[in-house]
Amino acid sequence: MQKTFLIKKGVSPFLIQKITLSQLIIWFNRIALATVFCWFGFLKVIRYSPAEELVAHLHRVTLVHVIPIEQFLLMLGLFECLVGVLWLIPKATRLAFCLFMLQMITTFFPLIFLKGETWQNSFALTLTGQYIIKNFVLVASALTVLGSRFPKKTWGLQNA
Repeated sequence: MQKTFLIKKGVSPFLIQKITLSQLIIWFNRIALATVFCWFGFLKVIRYSPAEELVAHLHRVTLVHVIPIEQFLLMLGLFECLVGVLWLIPKATRLAFCLFMLQMITTFFPLIFLKGETWQNSFALTLTGQYIIKNFVLVASALTVLGSRFPKKTWGLQNA
C-alpha cells in the first residue's frame, strides 16, 4: 500500500491534493533536472559558466567552421534553459527527454575529442572528466521521469 502525502498545490491554500511517494520522487527529479539545466544554461547565456573554457575548446576542435563561439554559447545556453523548462511540463516529457539526450550525448564528446583535458591515464579521469561522467546520474534521473510517464510501456527487455 502506497503512503500518500498532503501537498498544497496551486496558489490557493485551500487546494490540497494527495500524492504518492512515487509521484513526489518524480516531481523531485523533474525539479532537479529543470534546476540544473536552467541554471547551467543561464550561466552560458550570460557568459559566466565555469564550463565555458571546455565548451570553447571543444568548439575549436569540432564546430569552429560552422558557427562562431559567441552564437554557439548563446544557443547552447538557451537550448539548455528550454530543456529545463520542458522538464516541468509532464505532457512535454517525451520531447524534454529527446532534447535532453541530444545534449547529453554531446557532453560526453570531450572524453573522446579532448582526452588530454579529461583523462589522467587509461582509467583515471581528471576533475573535468569526472564532471562529465556525473552526467550519467542526470540520465538516470531523466529515465526515471520518462518511465513514470509510460508505466505500461515495455522497452525491449525480455526474460531469458
